[in-house]
Amino acid sequence: MEKRTFLKNTLAVAGAAAVSGVAGPIRAQEQVKLRMSHFLSPMAPAQTKLFQPWADRVEKDSGGRIKCEIYPAMQLGGKPPQLFDQARTGVADIIWTVPGYTPGRFPISAVFELPFVVGDSAEATAQAIWEFYKAHLRDEYKDVHPLLLHCHAPGLVHMKDKLVTKMEDLQGKKLRLPTKPVGDALKLLGASPVGMPLPEAYEALSRGVADGVTVPWEVMKPQRLNELTKYHTYTGLYTNVFLMAMNKQKYESLPADLKAVIDKNSGDNFIKEIGEAWDDAEVPGLQQAKEMGHEITRLSPDEKARWKKTTQPVVDAWIAATPNGRKLYDEAVALIAKYEKK
Repeated sequence: MEKRTFLKNTLAVAGAAAVSGVAGPIRAQEQVKLRMSHFLSPMAPAQTKLFQPWADRVEKDSGGRIKCEIYPAMQLGGKPPQLFDQARTGVADIIWTVPGYTPGRFPISAVFELPFVVGDSAEATAQAIWEFYKAHLRDEYKDVHPLLLHCHAPGLVHMKDKLVTKMEDLQGKKLRLPTKPVGDALKLLGASPVGMPLPEAYEALSRGVADGVTVPWEVMKPQRLNELTKYHTYTGLYTNVFLMAMNKQKYESLPADLKAVIDKNSGDNFIKEIGEAWDDAEVPGLQQAKEMGHEITRLSPDEKARWKKTTQPVVDAWIAATPNGRKLYDEAVALIAKYEKK
């Protein structure tokens, strides 16, 4: 009888969440199952270095009362740009996504995706993003319970047939863009940006829809992109902001001790570690490219200054379109500098 009652209550809660996004209160000793959705492959560093270790730690810290089931590669359905709404409505309990996949929806967050804002490491930039979130971004994410806002290490330009050492090398080249600010910057640099989710990049390169991609090393090996690109250039052009968020009603339905477990494994308690993990995640892709004999270079300081000057209109446009834009931009840059000094 007790088992049937438990199952009945569990199904009732799950059904309510699926229909309305509202989770019922969870009893003190009831096991909580959290379904997490993301768009990367099961072998991606994000899965192995963040999602699964996070799930294991939460389960351990809760004494087994929280169980996280991870659904990679959009196995719960939908497209990557829909992940935020999956968390908002309760289709998923936890999601990890790129807010920039829905241009204009998170306009202030985009400050960290502007050309040449990113710091030298994911560790420094991620900590800056989280501090900035606490001061300025809570309203943008009020419909969910953010666990982390972080980023990847500075993205590179990876090309199939030509090493990029100067702006002219990009002329007319079709490059996969990660977000709108990067796409706008690439246009100013002379490239032809092509929009697509990351999982489609391999096919785009193989079919000639794209000549190259702008991504960090982290995704090059799991997405098999090193198989199709031979030339890699460090530019310091951009990073992506990532969001790991929980359905707000699900979080609020947890008993206080289980909320404390989630809190222990998110936000201030986790952001530095995640930044370090994202920097470490660069190594396998870089090492593979070296082993394959690829050519790897870095923009000269003078050439990087040219790129920065050329893409400045993207920064200026964001500042002009954003209330207190200049102040917010300067604060974002200053926060990155602050954490890089540490």
